[in-house]
Formats: sequence, structure tokens, C-alpha cells
Amino acid sequence: MSSSDRYSDQDADIDLGGLVGAIWRRRMLVLLSTVVIGGAAFGISSMVAPRYQAETQILIETRNPGLTSAQQTQQMAPEPILDEAGVASQVALLQSSDLIKQVAKTLNLGDRAEFDPAANPDLLTRLLILTRLAKNPLDVPPEERILKEFTSKLQVYQVEKSRVIAIQFSSKDPKLAAQVPTEIAKVYLSLQSGAKLDTTSETAKWLEPEIANLREKVRDAEEKVAAYRSSADIYKTGELNTFAETQLNDISVELARVRGERANAEARAESVRATLKSGRNVDTLTDVVSSPMIQRLKETQSGIEGQIADLSTSLLDGHPKLQGLRSQLDGIRRQIRAETQKILSSLVNEAGISRTRERQLIQQLNTLKADNAESEERQVGLKALEREATAQRQLLETYLARYREAVSRQDMNATPADARVISNASMPSEPYFPKVLPITIVAALAGFILSSIFVMLAELFSGRAIRYSGPEYEEEPAPVAQPRRVIDEPAVAIASAVEPDPADEHEYMDEPAPMVAKPAVASLLSLELDAPALEKSMEKAAEDFIDGEFSVNAVARHLVETDVNVAVSVSLSGDDGSTSTVILARTVAEMGRKTILIDMTGSALPTRLMAENIRQPGITDLLCGEAAFADTIHGDRLSDAHILPHGNANAKRAMRGAERLAMIVDALANAYDLVIVECGPANVEGVKRLARNGQAEIILSTTDANAEEIEAAAGSFIEAGYEDVVLLFGQNNPPSPKSGRKAA
Repeated sequence: MSSSDRYSDQDADIDLGGLVGAIWRRRMLVLLSTVVIGGAAFGISSMVAPRYQAETQILIETRNPGLTSAQQTQQMAPEPILDEAGVASQVALLQSSDLIKQVAKTLNLGDRAEFDPAANPDLLTRLLILTRLAKNPLDVPPEERILKEFTSKLQVYQVEKSRVIAIQFSSKDPKLAAQVPTEIAKVYLSLQSGAKLDTTSETAKWLEPEIANLREKVRDAEEKVAAYRSSADIYKTGELNTFAETQLNDISVELARVRGERANAEARAESVRATLKSGRNVDTLTDVVSSPMIQRLKETQSGIEGQIADLSTSLLDGHPKLQGLRSQLDGIRRQIRAETQKILSSLVNEAGISRTRERQLIQQLNTLKADNAESEERQVGLKALEREATAQRQLLETYLARYREAVSRQDMNATPADARVISNASMPSEPYFPKVLPITIVAALAGFILSSIFVMLAELFSGRAIRYSGPEYEEEPAPVAQPRRVIDEPAVAIASAVEPDPADEHEYMDEPAPMVAKPAVASLLSLELDAPALEKSMEKAAEDFIDGEFSVNAVARHLVETDVNVAVSVSLSGDDGSTSTVILARTVAEMGRKTILIDMTGSALPTRLMAENIRQPGITDLLCGEAAFADTIHGDRLSDAHILPHGNANAKRAMRGAERLAMIVDALANAYDLVIVECGPANVEGVKRLARNGQAEIILSTTDANAEEIEAAAGSFIEAGYEDVVLLFGQNNPPSPKSGRKAA
């Protein structure tokens, strides 16, 4: 899409720089408005009577006096804690009319003119009342007027996420501002305590007949329990068991003991029997060893065996004395066996006795089980009566405890309110309104903003802050000096399209420098031109380029009308031709076209004429990768045009990346309406590195070249494929080349 398609007669932009400039030009008006409004705010706020504010905070919680025992406290159900709705109800109570009237009466607020301003109306109000244009405020009762004024000064609210209520009050008197919240909290706690005291009195009155009635019910229930126990023959041997249950338990224990004894006796008898049957020594049996008779026989046996052993050493085996002793030893052994049989019979008898005792106990146990079953059936009714009596007794005890507590509270007046003051209001030392300094600052800032808006609206409505762009423009004689504009969106767009690659420096270090026109790449920054000489050159050029067939205005109109996007300027006259190109760029920019000039000259004259600082980064820094694209585009100090300066890097090193020149020009052409490349006295080969054949218009800028030189230069470009060659002369009577105005 061409530039002529993008813009129409209705295209317009708001000149933000123009708006800021208009504010700066009218800075005295803006400053005066700011000072006047700020001073008025300061004076008015200083005249307003100061108001003071104090705050009291109340915590809503359940409070009970320590008059009950620990057991009673555990039995009593805990009182519920107020929720959000309950706290909100207390907030409404603190703002109730009755409470406010009581506080106003206690503090004698009716005697203060602050709380009854209608009692002394001003002259205007009196006139309105006389003419019946306003209602007489004295028709309203004084209490209502005081209540209305009091409510307007009072603020009660719940602290967020808590059960704390804040009471704020404002007044012209700092002492009164602290007294009112304190008195409100005091009256509120008194009302709460009084309400609890009334509740306690009513509770005590209600409990008296109930307790008397319960006592009769408990007595009747206990009599029924006793009568039923007597008739059903149910007696208790303890707190839990009856007589039948105790007997059954005792017999069960005895039966278990007898069974154990029987089993033990049978096991011992069986052990003795097995030992005798096998012929083993009975000395291993506990029952045999523990028998006194067996112990004596064992002692006798041991003595005889000792004598036999002693005599065997001196007498022969057939000696009569030895035979007699052996005969005694056999008799003792027979006695031990006989005694063991007696022990076995004793154990068998003991087991039999235990077995008989066990049978008797089982019979008694069965009898008691039957009796206990009948007793359990009779106890069902007894337990029902006992439960009824227990319930009545517990209820009576609860009522008695509540009654004692209520009577104690009533006698001692110990009924604390379910709230307490956690922060008392203190007398404020500084007023909360008006804040003179903040009000003055805000008013002054508002005055500055409003006056600035007024100036900007005036600029917009007058059309001075609107920039129109289109295919047709009025011819202007020369560029007018304007403040430097801030680089806007074209630089950002170009920077995103083309960014220098630092690797290019290494890529071309070993390659020979390309053959280009020497003036276009030579670094001649050491050559300085003094400012008076530059200004004189600009004035002379402006006088020479006012009119003419090949003047700046004529060439500028040609570039705009033909919608040229890229133009390469070759200065046949050196710096004089470069000066003409600078004026051409400024003229096109004044016509509303976004224009940028690329300084590819060796002397950096365009940079000196347009840039604020000749040391700003430019094309050489961009080609060497030492600067970002957006950092190399700067605004012209005297017009809306932009410039890509010469730069500070080494020209030979920069031209090693000369193949990126065409890419840079294309990127700029996408962001700007017109890109002018000032090459100085360059040749065709040097220009080819900037723009391909047929994609750029060649401008031959000269002031003192003769016709032959111009014709030769134009012919060389035409032969190279550049069809559009425009001549730009800086003399009133330039030589007429044979090719005419435009070589094509």
C-alpha cells in the first residue's frame, strides 16, 4: 500500500508535543491558576472551625460472675457467643434514640449551641421563615433537633472480622469529643447490666414455685421406689447389687474354689498311684515326703543302713547280727509302702469329698439362678421408678442451684454486661478536619490539572494541536524552527525489524573491505566546522532555494506528489550539496510526511546541522553492532524530521557490514514515508549498496557544478538502471543540463 492510499484529506493526528508546548507557553496562566486555587483553598480551610474526633472501643463477650462452684459451672450449659448478626444488633442498640437521649440529658447537650443551631437562625434563614419560603425549625421539638445533630456527629461501626465495636464522635470541643463516646459506653453497659438484672429477678420469681412443686414430686417418687422394693422382696446389700445377686456371686466363687481343690486332690492321688504301680521310689512325691510318719521311717531306715554298712567291714555276710539288721530294714520298707497306700487313700477320699461339695454347690447355684431371674423381672419396674425419682431429683438440684445464683446476683447486684470497654476515648490534641496542608496541596494540584486541560482544549478547538496529512499540501517558503520532537513509533518499528548483529564484526574481520565510494565511507570526524560558519551556510542556502524550477520546494513537492519512499542524494558539490539535502528533508517533514535522513557522508555535515550532539550513535555504530537500532534514530533540532547520524565507530570497520545497508534502508522505508540517504559525492557503485536498481530515486544535489558534470553524473545513473534522476540546484540561475529538468 502506498502512502497516498494510507492518508486522505480527513487523516489527522493530535500533536502531543504541540499540546505540551502550548502549556509551556501559557505557563504563567497555569501557574497563576494553581496559586489562586491553592491560596483560596488554604484561606477557606483556615477559616473553617476545627473539628475534633475521639473513639471508644467495646468488646462484646460473655461475662458471668464467679459465684458458682466448679461443679455447677460444668453442669450449666455455656451461653452462646454473639455472631455477626448479634454484634450488628449491638451496633444498632448503641445508636438507639433512647440511649442517645439519655447521654444528651446526662451531658446537658441541649445547652450547647453546637447541638441546636436552629435555635439561633441567621438573618437569611429568618427572612425565608418570615416569607414562608422555609419551614420554621423551631416547630420541631428541641429533643428531636438535638437528636438529629447528635446522630450526624456520631459514628458506630463494627471493626472488621472481630466482635469489637468502635464509637466515634466529632465536636468542636475536644473535651466533649472524648466525653461523649465514654458516656455512651457507660450508658450502654448500664443498660445491658440492668437488662440482665431484670432477667435474673424474673428467673428467681419463676423458680420459687417450681422448686416447691419439684420437691413434692421427688418425695412421691422416692416413696414409690421404697414401697415397690419392699413388696417385691428386693433388698440391696450395696449401692449396686441386691441380696440375691450377692448370694449368687458368693456361691459362684465358692464353687470355683471347690472345683480347684477337687482337681488338685485327684491329680495328687493319681500321681501316688502311678508311682506305686510302676515301683518307682516314692521319695519324689511331695505328699509322701511331707508325711511325718514317712519321715520317721526314713530316719530309722537310714540308721539301720548305716549300721549294716559299719558291720560289713568287720563281720561276714552270714553273721547273725547282720542278718538281724537286714530283717529290720525289710520291715521298715514294708511300713513305708503301707504308709504310702494310706496317703493315697487319703487323697482319694479328699477328692471324693470335694466332688460331693461341688455337686451341692451346683444345686444351690441353680436354685439361686432361678430366684435371681425372678428378682430381675421384678427389678424392671423398680428401675423405672428409680429413674423417675433420679430425674426429678436432678431437676430439683439444678433449679436450686439456679435459684441460689439468681438470689445471690440479685442481692449483690452482680450482673455484669456481656461487653467491656477495651479502649477509652482520650481528648484529641489535633483536629481531624480540616487538614489545611493536604487540602491546599490537592486544590493546587486540581487547579494545575484544570488549567492545563483548559489550555489543551483551547489548542484542540482552535486546530493548532491537530496535524493533517494528505496528498496535497500548501507550499511553504522555508522550515520554521521548532522544539525537538521525541522519537516515536517509527524507531521502535525499525528496531524490531532490523537489529545489528555483533557477530558481524568477527565475520568480516578477515575479508577485504568492499570497494565503495571513498567519500561515503571515510571517517572524517576530526574535521570540525564552527557554528557561525554552519549558520551562515544555512542562511545562504535558504535564500538561494526559495524559488526556481530545481529549488528545494519544487523537489519536495515532486517527492510528495509522486509518493517517493526512498531517495538517494548524491552531492556533486560536497558539503554545499549536503546542506541542500538537509533543507529538502526539513521541507518534506514540514509538509506532514514522516521523513528520516541517513548521513552517509564523509564530513558528517548533516549530523552537524541536524543533531543536538554530533557524538550521538549513528549508522557506523549500527553497522559495527555497537548500538541498537532504536538508539541510533534521533530527532532534528529544528524540524519534525528524524536523522540517522554518521556515528562514532570506525568507517572502514563499519563498511565490512555494508551488505546490511539495503536491509536497513528497507526497514526504515516501512516505518517512514520518505527515507533520504545523503551519500555526499558518491559514485554509482557506492549507491548500489544502498538501493537496488529502480527502487530508489536519485537526487543530484549541486550548487556550482557545470552542465557537463551534471550530465555525466545523470547519464551514469541512468545507464546503471536508475530511471528517476532529479536535479536539485542551489543557485538562482543554474546551468541547464541537456537532459532537462529531470533525467529519465
